[in-house]
Amino acid sequence: MPLTGLFHIAIKTADLGATVRFYCDVLGLRQAKRPAFDFPGAWLALPMPGGDAIFHIYAGGPAMGPSGIAPNGTAAIDHVSLAAIGFHDYRAKFEQFGLPYREFLVPGTTLWQLFVYDPSGVQLELTFEGAAEPGRQPDMSPGHGYLAGTNFFDPEKYKSFATREFA
Repeated sequence: MPLTGLFHIAIKTADLGATVRFYCDVLGLRQAKRPAFDFPGAWLALPMPGGDAIFHIYAGGPAMGPSGIAPNGTAAIDHVSLAAIGFHDYRAKFEQFGLPYREFLVPGTTLWQLFVYDPSGVQLELTFEGAAEPGRQPDMSPGHGYLAGTNFFDPEKYKSFATREFA
């Protein structure tokens, strides 16, 4: 009775357009066909061997808590980790969009990591096989290196995502 892969991740958001733009424009996911639910949302595909994993982004309806506001952050889930290629390209993309990020070199391995938040404060970890990555290793100096348990989410840095029209 084995697990065979990741089917989807569901993320609540107060700003559907900003969240979709982040995952598509910064991380490179693509929009996928979404059933006609009775609340707004989007499905974003992450190509994987054996089939796409889907990020379910939803706003309104079930995304809203009792207060009528979608929660921010990852709550009991600390972060979502994604395998990636192109460490320095992602760093450049984060810098292009003015997004705070942190770097990490997993001790005793060849794994390199980048940590960034989405517009709703969900922390993402991009993990790279460092032996296959050109260029310098992750910068672990203060202010650049990732320190587990610290929060560097700054919602102000994501306001530019909300100013563009959502298609």
